[in-house]
Amino acid sequence: MKSRLIIIVDDSPHVAASLEVALESVSGVRLTAASNGADALKIVNASANIAAVITDLEMPGMDGFELIRKIRERSGQQFPIIVTSGKSDPNAPADARRAGADAYFAKPYSPAALRTTLEGLLSQGA
Repeated sequence: MKSRLIIIVDDSPHVAASLEVALESVSGVRLTAASNGADALKIVNASANIAAVITDLEMPGMDGFELIRKIRERSGQQFPIIVTSGKSDPNAPADARRAGADAYFAKPYSPAALRTTLEGLLSQGA
């Protein structure tokens, strides 16, 4: 069986690397990282077997909200989108869900809790 792709989108290499470590043992998936929304959208558009996208909101160029909206506007595959953000705006979680996110984690968050949520979302869509 071909593994599905999880795209981690964060402009902080440290955050992206810690997420990769937390998620590397999720079965049936492989991980890739993008440092901004535009690069992530290129990966999404070029890939047919995406399991999920985990994205920050505050990034240079295309932010996470715009990335989520662009992904959700695409026809075809639907997959979970999880937001991780240090954004202090109290409306950010609701705004992210309105844009199309399935889950929201405020930084600092528990990588184990994020993994549990991701695995739950993946099992619903499997």
